[in-house]
Amino acid sequence: MALFKKYSDSDIIDGIRRQDSRILSHLYDVYFEMVRDHLRKNSGSDDDVYEVLQETVVILYKKVTEDNFELTTDLKGYFFGVARNVWNAQLRYRSRLISLETDPADVAETEEQSGAALERIVTRSFGLLKEDCQMVLRLYSQAYSYEEIARKMGLKNEAYARRKKYLCKEALMEIIKTDPEYQDFGPL
Repeated sequence: MALFKKYSDSDIIDGIRRQDSRILSHLYDVYFEMVRDHLRKNSGSDDDVYEVLQETVVILYKKVTEDNFELTTDLKGYFFGVARNVWNAQLRYRSRLISLETDPADVAETEEQSGAALERIVTRSFGLLKEDCQMVLRLYSQAYSYEEIARKMGLKNEAYARRKKYLCKEALMEIIKTDPEYQDFGPL
């Protein structure tokens, strides 16, 4: 651990606003262990850490680019608070999914029909994704590591492959949400 900070909080905020890749890499490097430790203590995996970090950086970017943004605490505390909120939201979402999975057996037929409809929607939406996104998600679903995905797709590194997968997954979700058949399901 360094005896002094490489960047001040204001340097980091300015770098985020400029989308400086060195500053963004610095954020991941400096806060990775803090977020990983929190998630491990709260039912998270190492894969979850990357998702939470990514979403936290996106939220942080949106916040610091607002005209009225003012940091009233240190950046580390602010970043951790955002990451903790992101993780808590994911845990709440997962618990809702688990409660849906534990429905009584008499609704199994309805679930089977819903499952088939969702599969159709996802398949249709997947076909509308750009080819590179289809490839990233296909490789990820086949359990390729991010390093292997980066190599196979000619991406610059593992971190970029991880970000690409995240963005492609988000793009797929947006397409799914616009599917007319999906609208019949209501909020899931």
